[in-house]
Amino acid sequence: MNIIGTSQNGQTVESGFRVDISRGERIGRVSSEWFSRPDDERFLSLTELYDAVKARADRAKARTVESRAVRVEASREDAERLSLIVPGQDAPIAPTHWSFGQLCSLVGAPATYMRQLPAPLAGINLQHGLLSHRALS
Repeated sequence: MNIIGTSQNGQTVESGFRVDISRGERIGRVSSEWFSRPDDERFLSLTELYDAVKARADRAKARTVESRAVRVEASREDAERLSLIVPGQDAPIAPTHWSFGQLCSLVGAPATYMRQLPAPLAGINLQHGLLSHRALS
């Protein structure tokens, strides 16, 4: 692997990084951390991680919407999945693990508990929280 970049003082660096695997150690915690992550945070290589993050960044749009205008729905086809209906968006948005936690935080609901609820029940609670949330109203 060759990495060409600049050092802290601005000079070009043209040497690759070399890893000596004989000096490493096996840490089981690393693999258990990987297995415990949700699907949207689990990657087999840095290339897969980069491609996923790049695709997500290319699709990302930033807008400010009134929290009361967001609708939370549970699909009949997939009872474990919630969708967000945002004004001005053609298709429903499926929240990622992180964004679901942010949404729960916004309405004051514990994300860990909400993830354990069936999607329709979590959706009802989130919708109530969004309707009564006053930060953007």
